[in-house]
Amino acid sequence: MALEEAIDEYTQDGTVDLKGNPVLRSKRGGWKACWFVVVYEAFERMTYFGISSNLIVYLTNKLHQGTITSANNVTNWVGTIYITPILGAYIADAHLGRYWTFIIACMIYLSGMIQLTLSVSLNSLKPPPCNKVIVGNCKKASTLHLAVFYGALYTLAVGTGGTKPNISTIGADQFDEFNPKEKGHKLSFFNWWMFSIFFGTLFANTVLVYIQDNVGWTLGYGLPTLGLAISIAIFVAGTPFYRHKVPTGSPFTRMSRVVVAAIRKWRVTIPNDIKELHELDLEEYAKKGKYRINSTPTMSFKIPPASLAGFVTISLLISVVLYDRFFVRIMQKWTKNPRGITLLQRMGIGLVIHILIMAVASLTERYRLSVAKEHGLVENGGQVPLTIFILLPQFVLMGTADAFLEVAKMEFFYDQAPESMKSLGTSYSMTTLGIGNFLSSFLLSTVSHITKEHGHQEWILNDVNASHLDYYYAFFAVLNFLNFIFFLFVIKYYVYKAEVSDSIKVLTEELKGMTEIRD
Repeated sequence: MALEEAIDEYTQDGTVDLKGNPVLRSKRGGWKACWFVVVYEAFERMTYFGISSNLIVYLTNKLHQGTITSANNVTNWVGTIYITPILGAYIADAHLGRYWTFIIACMIYLSGMIQLTLSVSLNSLKPPPCNKVIVGNCKKASTLHLAVFYGALYTLAVGTGGTKPNISTIGADQFDEFNPKEKGHKLSFFNWWMFSIFFGTLFANTVLVYIQDNVGWTLGYGLPTLGLAISIAIFVAGTPFYRHKVPTGSPFTRMSRVVVAAIRKWRVTIPNDIKELHELDLEEYAKKGKYRINSTPTMSFKIPPASLAGFVTISLLISVVLYDRFFVRIMQKWTKNPRGITLLQRMGIGLVIHILIMAVASLTERYRLSVAKEHGLVENGGQVPLTIFILLPQFVLMGTADAFLEVAKMEFFYDQAPESMKSLGTSYSMTTLGIGNFLSSFLLSTVSHITKEHGHQEWILNDVNASHLDYYYAFFAVLNFLNFIFFLFVIKYYVYKAEVSDSIKVLTEELKGMTEIRD
């Protein structure tokens, strides 16, 4: 009995300290380690969104680029931001481990931020100011200006490629999959993880955006750089409390082996006992850190436009709390599912809300254009006499949608990935965002070209009052609807990965027991 208790004091999921030694459950991991990770993420998101939220304004007003060029440059950069995590995940899973990959990437990230701050601060690294109404009449940024600025942005993108897929995975690794209590905490982790992200985002989309528009870009970019340095220091300070997963080799090699094996053995009869599908003895899987992948069946105040994203953040913060504290508990009584609803159900709700968002955006823009025509503002591009809060419903819905879709998507890619590919799985959730941004650039350019070349009124112009963004938003509402139909078709055939422990089963039985007691 004493020996069993001693063994139980150590984690059972193969986590170790930085020297490779087994770790005591009471000394490392859990929420005491996650606090450092969560606080880091709040500061880091303040940094990232402090740059990305208002980037298009800097490109048009300071580098004197056109609207379409600026929009495409932003979406291409954001697309790269969400593609590079595949490389960072590979390095972490196959070679350096998540901790050291993250540390090295942070240094690259910080160097990019410092260069970016210098590029917006030094007169020699940016074109002269221009107050002309038509941006095309201003002096363009030189090759040197663009090289320094975009060099900094893409250095930053390389850095985030190593931080994004690993920081959330490091946080989730602090909870032992084989301990029911810690498994319960992990189920709640991704909700509060997203809460920390949007807490930092809220500061960026309000305070930092306001500083950039009204005080100056040097301070507006300098503060995020300082925030990133602070966040890295906070993360490093938590090192004595972290649990670590040992790198297990290239996941791509194992994936290719699976494909080759499937081709070579496609005629082999599937055994009745699924355990016969595994080539290793059970004793081998019983070793610490080994996992078997079981077979499964199938105001009076002028608000900067970019600050509207702050309402997305506020909405998400509220939605996450309501979801975690109330919605999950209510649904648990009906479904007896520790998550309340399944991950795919949560994602589906988010997709439906996105359809509604684009429909609301189209109707709102149609109303705004009608007001612009009534006041004769289509030709001169003046400001429409409407409060910015008419856009509030769609931004509130965005935060609500993210509370369902983005949280579920992040947890889904982590939860459903094999144990040795958790970072890669997390990077795939970000890859979807990257591909989406590249598609956004393509659609923006294509729609602009088609509506211009075929004799119709161009939908997207520099003057939004002369544009037809209502048609553009309606087009995206249709695309979102088609995407939802495709989603329903895919999930019809999806089978969840088998749990590697009995923790979910224990939590489910506890829920059933509580229901029986109340009855």
